[in-house]
Amino acid sequence: MNKTAIKNFAIWARNKLIADICYRAGLMGITEKGIADALPQSTREAEFYDFGATEPYMLDGDAIKQRRQLVEVIRDKEKDSDYRTAYQYVMEEVAYTWFNRLIAVRFMEVNDYLPSHLRVLSSESGKVEPDLVTTPFDAELPFTAEEEAQIIQWKQDNKLDELFRFLFIKQCNALNEILPGLFEKTTDYTEVLLNLSVVDQEGVVFKLTHDIEERFFDVEDKDGQVEIIGWLYQYYNTEPKKAAFEKSGKITKEEIPAVTQLFTPDWIVRYMVENSLGRLWVEGHPDSDLRKNWKYYLDEAPQEPEVQAKLATIRKEYAALNPEDLTLIDPCMGSGHILVYAFDVLMQIYESVGYSQRDAAKSILEHNLYGLDIDDRAYQLAYFAVMMKARQYNRRILNGENTCHVHAIQESNPIKRAHLKFFGAGLSDLEKNTAKMQLESLLDILTDAKEYGSILNVPEYNWALLRRFVGGIDDEVQISLESAGVEHTAEELQKLIDLGETMARKYWVTVTNPPYAGTSKLSSKVNEFVKDNYPDAKADLFACFIEKGFLYTLQHGYVSMITMESWMFISSFEKMRVDIIYPHTIVNMVHMPYLGKGGTSLGINFGTAAFVIAKTRFNRYNAQYEYTVYYECDNDGVPFKFPTKNERWKTAKQEDFIKIPGGPIAYWLSADFIKLFEGEKVSDFGETREGLSPADNDRFLRLWPEISTKKWNKKWYPYTKGGNYRKWYGNNEYVVNWENDGSEIRNNIDKATGRIRSHNYNGTYALKEGFTWTAISTYAASFRYVKGGFLFDSAGSMGFIVDHTLLKYVIANLNSKVAAEAFRFISPTIKFMPGQVASVPCHVDSKNKDRVTNVVDSNIEISQEDWDSFETSWDFKTLPLVEMSKGLWDATATAAAMDYYYGYLPEASCPLEICYLLWQGQCKERFEKLKANEEELNRIFIDIYGLQDELTPDVEDKDVTVRKADLQRDIKSLLSYAVGCMFGRYSIYKNGLLFAGEPYSLQAFVDKLNDRPGTVSVEELERAYRNEGVVVDEMFFPDKDNVIPITDEEYLDDDIVARLCDWLKVVYGADTMEANLDYIAKALGNKGTTSREVIRNYFVNDFFKDHCQTYSVTGSGKRPIYWLFDSGKQNGFKALIYLHRYTPDTIGTLRVDYLHKMQRVYESEKARMQDMMDHTNNTREKAAAEKRRNKLQLQIDECQKYDEKIGHLALARIALDLDDGVKVNYRKLQTAADGKFYEVLADSKNIMAKEKK
Repeated sequence: MNKTAIKNFAIWARNKLIADICYRAGLMGITEKGIADALPQSTREAEFYDFGATEPYMLDGDAIKQRRQLVEVIRDKEKDSDYRTAYQYVMEEVAYTWFNRLIAVRFMEVNDYLPSHLRVLSSESGKVEPDLVTTPFDAELPFTAEEEAQIIQWKQDNKLDELFRFLFIKQCNALNEILPGLFEKTTDYTEVLLNLSVVDQEGVVFKLTHDIEERFFDVEDKDGQVEIIGWLYQYYNTEPKKAAFEKSGKITKEEIPAVTQLFTPDWIVRYMVENSLGRLWVEGHPDSDLRKNWKYYLDEAPQEPEVQAKLATIRKEYAALNPEDLTLIDPCMGSGHILVYAFDVLMQIYESVGYSQRDAAKSILEHNLYGLDIDDRAYQLAYFAVMMKARQYNRRILNGENTCHVHAIQESNPIKRAHLKFFGAGLSDLEKNTAKMQLESLLDILTDAKEYGSILNVPEYNWALLRRFVGGIDDEVQISLESAGVEHTAEELQKLIDLGETMARKYWVTVTNPPYAGTSKLSSKVNEFVKDNYPDAKADLFACFIEKGFLYTLQHGYVSMITMESWMFISSFEKMRVDIIYPHTIVNMVHMPYLGKGGTSLGINFGTAAFVIAKTRFNRYNAQYEYTVYYECDNDGVPFKFPTKNERWKTAKQEDFIKIPGGPIAYWLSADFIKLFEGEKVSDFGETREGLSPADNDRFLRLWPEISTKKWNKKWYPYTKGGNYRKWYGNNEYVVNWENDGSEIRNNIDKATGRIRSHNYNGTYALKEGFTWTAISTYAASFRYVKGGFLFDSAGSMGFIVDHTLLKYVIANLNSKVAAEAFRFISPTIKFMPGQVASVPCHVDSKNKDRVTNVVDSNIEISQEDWDSFETSWDFKTLPLVEMSKGLWDATATAAAMDYYYGYLPEASCPLEICYLLWQGQCKERFEKLKANEEELNRIFIDIYGLQDELTPDVEDKDVTVRKADLQRDIKSLLSYAVGCMFGRYSIYKNGLLFAGEPYSLQAFVDKLNDRPGTVSVEELERAYRNEGVVVDEMFFPDKDNVIPITDEEYLDDDIVARLCDWLKVVYGADTMEANLDYIAKALGNKGTTSREVIRNYFVNDFFKDHCQTYSVTGSGKRPIYWLFDSGKQNGFKALIYLHRYTPDTIGTLRVDYLHKMQRVYESEKARMQDMMDHTNNTREKAAAEKRRNKLQLQIDECQKYDEKIGHLALARIALDLDDGVKVNYRKLQTAADGKFYEVLADSKNIMAKEKK
């Protein structure tokens, strides 16, 4: 089946039908903007409407009445929403109604199910004109003489579209007699809006008959099934479903069908029906050979004698069942796929006991199949699909006398309850009162029923009495305003009684694919309802339906569904597992997880599970579990082989699941693994605590580089907050405002409620040694050692071990593969909660305790060394590539190190490359040592727990959380460190931070270096710095005014590239500077013809982006400390400043000494280019000079505009407070004294805080 063609057609057809219907409505003065009145020249017989053409549009006859009805429907719907929403809803509804009818007629004509045996949409001969249009009188449709004359006239005038539209409506009305559930009589507003063409090759009819192969509708073809109706239904709803998910706010009851609709693939339908309905029959009739026809039937696993004895007792009950007794309901039937296949299985059962297909089909409709759905349109298709399946077995079934028990959930809101007093003729007073009371109760339950659907709970009423009550209208009722419409009320009540009885009764089998929708996105009515009625399953509608499934099912019957897998594992469904699932018996399950790639059988990016559960309890029942992943399926998600017998083809007893914390359905676990949970756990050695929730992270948290070091551990304290997947040590990125014991956080009051917003201060645990982990991780859990002195966040909870000597042993246990396997079912989602961590098995083996502790110490040391090698660590001392340069003078030691790392002496072009090779070797050694240590720990814990047959100690490279060398990344880190030295944040003469909030001066710089032997005096430094008098060799000074220009050409002798060259001379030597520049340029890979040009282009285009990436943390955004003043796309002016050295005079300095200087440079260069143009005869030179002159002019213009902005900010002399953080200060610096915002900094939109309103 070509699903791509089906999808493309369905999506296109919906838009085309809606557009055509809206066009028809527009002709009659009904548009999205409103409803127009008829023009003054209108009469009773004819109405005229202005639609923008020279002549108005005319309506006459029934069309006038139909338009009025359309207006009434829109106005009525408008009461619940607004006019535009009501209009769109009605147009959508009409479009879908005609879509359903077109699909149904197409299916019937292909299979020759139409009573006339005459094609309506196509031709047997293949011509474009349908056979119905060619020979309309052969269809035996009821035409009046006037209609016959009109048909002849249309044919003579070749008005084929008008003729087709008339005949199609006639055919649909005729089909009402045999399929009233789908083909309601259309003498209403839907008829006047129909706008179909058979001539237009871009029309719906032509594309339906030509874009989708006919064989897909043909039940005799191997690819043709009623299933195509379901795929059309799903794909038709593609865009409404997407729109509903993308909108903000709650999902309305009108959107629920589209949002929750998901077509169930055929193989899953077969699995569910065969293993529930089929199982019910063959277990009572063990001699039946029907199961050999069922590809997806799973044989029962071997059972213990006690279980077999109980099974035998219940199966005697099954043996007494006749085919007519096998009732099945699908309470979320959608387009009826499950019911259709259940029909096939029932047919096999009936035939096995001697029924003819004709009699069996009639009995199945009458006795066996029931269905419900919240969507009227889905009901129509399900009704049609079931009736078509019956027609496949019984040619006479479509006689108008047979129907099926499928219903759309209907609301009782429109019922006029005042009419109830007119019913009950012929009943006693007691019967009347009883019926009226029960009927009113039913009406109460069905109020707003479209909000809730089939999870509504309807009690068992006296249905026969209710039908008699409604069927008995008092003959003495006088026609009055009060009694008007009582017959219509009676008809509607009969439908509600039929619906109520279907919802109230019990069935042997419940099979469905329920809606998947988190209730938090649904209306407040639904939320309150599920909280009251399904408290254990309230998180998602699918879980409510699992619980409801047991309410629909008879004792000893079967419930089979396909749902999201989350209920099997996550903690929010623990109570549901314990109270709803485990009191019954899981018979078998097909588990289909989503592995992050490759998709799933349902075409959705989350895991699912199809299951069969018996509504009875068999202690120690051995259930069969099947596990299928994407690479074991074809492109349609169908398993290559069923069952898929892989490593998780297991049997399990659900009693064992209770032994595991949270009771997850971890069916694949061995008895040895489950036994671990009967022993010691992490909670036996200490506590795991959820951390602080500050309630306003932007206010109370900072990334540590943002703050002044003067406030360290005075106002701002180290703070663990999760972070990336990393083990042993690291992710120390945040600080929290805990001044005066957190008084500001503790007194952060919500103005609306008066309540304190923050919570979980954990005062007794704050600042203590322990371990932490990331509470939300898309990869896996990772545990890190935390020294004392930290507070901790809810996203970076902590654990505290009573016996200090066991702390690192517990961390090792948690980072082992044993714990990783436990987390797969203890915490199967992306969340790792304190209670889940506490429940991990943890046995302290005295023989291995010291060895484990020593290995963990090594791991922490290795990980800390790695973390501190980068400037984002607050314990960063110096860049390894710089530190290693200090030892290059010792050639012997350097050669020995190279031989140790590589086994030979690699060639190197420059000192920087030698340093990189040493760094690369060091990283590799660190990585391999940590990997070996982790594998040793895994071996120890696998042996301790006796899991040698289940787990291996191997660690994949991707799970080792220290970094390998990366040439481009490490060269960029070198440039970032060099810029830090230019600003005085770092110095090559002293480790760690120098200036990070303190005022800068040469004297302060000298004071920072006063422990360096041979430090010169301030006077000498000043003379050297000014290039006056004494020049001090090999000294690199921070930039004096905190402004470093970045130019796209070599204009200045103190721009960032020139400063980099000075820095490289000092670090690696002046004689190798050019080779070092070449090495840097090659690593960067930017455009340029020379090394300096490549490096310059990197600073112009990429440095700031990389800096923002370095100084950012997921969830907190970019927090750069070097800020880029940027005039725009022409690169007219760029300059970096260092936030921590900013003063109110910085912008003024930048403007006068740098921006204005660049403007003068550009003017001079422009004049030079003009002179060249005026005096050269070389065409190429002239063209190049003209191009450069034009570029310079653009830069001059850009700088002039930029200067206007900068001027306002310079005059304002804006002061910044580092405590406010980067986001706030980034906006503050660009806001002038008059409150006007002037964007002068790069990437402001993504960095600065949102404007306060």
